[in-house]
Amino acid sequence: MALKVNVSETDSAVVVSAEIPGVDAKDIDVQLRDGILTIKGEKKEEREEKSENYHLSERRYGSFQRSLPLPRGVDRAKVEARFDKGVLTVVLPKTQEAA
Repeated sequence: MALKVNVSETDSAVVVSAEIPGVDAKDIDVQLRDGILTIKGEKKEEREEKSENYHLSERRYGSFQRSLPLPRGVDRAKVEARFDKGVLTVVLPKTQEAA
């Protein structure tokens, strides 16, 4: 599963967003280490249908990982991440010097 991200910049922050539909927040890991933002996780989907004439069982699994180098001037102590309706948004505020 390929993870596509959008990166935008405002006067006060760098914003990274990624659409990750069908994945639970507990299955996403966001790390900031040595100036690299890493988003990784696993998608697990199971579906089962039973009827008089048939039995259908499907399972889909896939992992993803994306690492992005951060620009200088990001305040690493104030990074915030939120996951809402299949969209992960990571806000990386700039330091006062960079803003």
